[in-house]
Amino acid sequence: MEILDGPRVESRAQRRTLGIRRRTPFRGMLAERDRLLAEFIRWLDEQGFEPEGPFFLRLHTVDMAGEMYLEVGAPASAPGGARVSVGAIPAGEYAVPAYRNHSLQANRLLQTWAAEEGLVFDVAGSPAGDRWAARFDNYLTDPRLEPRKTR
Repeated sequence: MEILDGPRVESRAQRRTLGIRRRTPFRGMLAERDRLLAEFIRWLDEQGFEPEGPFFLRLHTVDMAGEMYLEVGAPASAPGGARVSVGAIPAGEYAVPAYRNHSLQANRLLQTWAAEEGLVFDVAGSPAGDRWAARFDNYLTDPRLEPRKTR
């Protein structure tokens, strides 16, 4: 893992999004992310829409021993479709590291840093797993131009 910047806290305004959501087991989650991202990009192309920010993976609910409730999408003000839902990135304070490769290692680093800084994430336990108000991986490299997630 290579840390490019941060971690740091950033204030962010709410942003409207489009995305595809799905429940999937933790094991195999990244393959499902890739499949959904390809589907979402095809849908954008078919509709003639261009994202208004980076593509993302959002984890709505995390249960590493069970199912993950995830979403792939991008900021966009276009209307949704049959499988593409309108949503939002909530306004608020975000803990932000910029890194390349190894998202699990980056998550551990972020969790450790936040604890050392006394930061508390907006997450609540539930029978389905930990429900996050806003847990995102933004892909700063456009997957249409560079499909390797390690970049």
